[in-house]
Amino acid sequence: MKSTADVVIVGGGVIGTSLLFNLGRLGVTDTLLLEKDVLGSGSTGRSQAICRMHYSNPVTAIMAWESLGIFSNFKEVVGGESGFVETGYLVVVTAEDSVGLARNVSMQYGLGIDTMRVTAADLEDIAPMVAVYEDEFMAWEPQSGYADPYMVTTSYGVRAREMGAEISLRNPATSIEVEGGRVKAVVTAEGRVETPIAVVAAGPWSKQVLGDMGVDVPLVPVRHQVASLTRPVDKLPLHPTVGDIAQSFSFRPDGSSLTMMGFGPEEEVDLETYNQGVDMDEMASALGRLANRIPAMEDAYFRGGWSGLFTTTPDWHPILDAVPGIEGLYCAVGFSGHGFKLSPMIGVTMAELIVEGVSNSVDISPLRFNRFEEGDLLESSYRYRVLA
Repeated sequence: MKSTADVVIVGGGVIGTSLLFNLGRLGVTDTLLLEKDVLGSGSTGRSQAICRMHYSNPVTAIMAWESLGIFSNFKEVVGGESGFVETGYLVVVTAEDSVGLARNVSMQYGLGIDTMRVTAADLEDIAPMVAVYEDEFMAWEPQSGYADPYMVTTSYGVRAREMGAEISLRNPATSIEVEGGRVKAVVTAEGRVETPIAVVAAGPWSKQVLGDMGVDVPLVPVRHQVASLTRPVDKLPLHPTVGDIAQSFSFRPDGSSLTMMGFGPEEEVDLETYNQGVDMDEMASALGRLANRIPAMEDAYFRGGWSGLFTTTPDWHPILDAVPGIEGLYCAVGFSGHGFKLSPMIGVTMAELIVEGVSNSVDISPLRFNRFEEGDLLESSYRYRVLA
């Protein structure tokens, strides 16, 4: 491991590797990424990896849209594979959320995003396998889908290494040294690295990393359950990705014969001791809701599942900023279930912020560190907060 670097990134998930790659694109290649395990071993590897743009705020909607363009052209833009599969994305809400849906679609359409409101009659052509009911309202994103977290993370890492970056695995950062109000070095299990810039992108462990420096950041880990289901391909060879706000869960196809379903209550947990499996009663309930939405899934069966962590902030939006009061310290944290789908543009914007002093591709100031103290939180159109 090198003893000096221009930038050290703490965290080897999709956020850290995207940033490492994008720093290289801006000419900053004397860089080091530290990961306590292997790439993508934290929240990234347990993500549903849905790529959709249906957000309530322009900053996340446009970041998701620009990220989709990178996912779908990954070999040309980055190199390597993303595993992106276009499925279309359907949002379903009840009457109480219909005004929010209309507002979101109007905002997104104004940003140039390929989205539209649809009716039950439209679905007969778009997704005839999906059942909707009299008091439900829908929006459709034809270009959305899902990607492969492992492929994306490792592709970013490989390309960054090719440009000169170093990645040190199973080598956790133990502390970040500050001297005279600025970053001096990052200390690891394998030694000390002098650097003027440290970026904390350690997912649910970010609160501890920053807390050890005296930086209080409002991050809460929330458990998110995912089930893998075998679907009856003779009856249901394909289906779209669905954000079912009406029933408070989501699902997407997974390859040619499986369906991946995200579900469960917003359960605050301890990140070291939480249940990494699934609750079978919750899974059975969600499977019933899935059969209600796609009747053919009544014959699906449970193959297995896991739980990951959403690292949430008070407004369920990330913090992308320099940390006030410590020169050279940056954070990309608190993704609240949105990190993977935004990760290409998180890397772009954070690299611009670090190298050029401002993010020019997208104005990320709504995601600034101090917004909670200022009382300027972002708001969602929905009660189902992971939709943001």
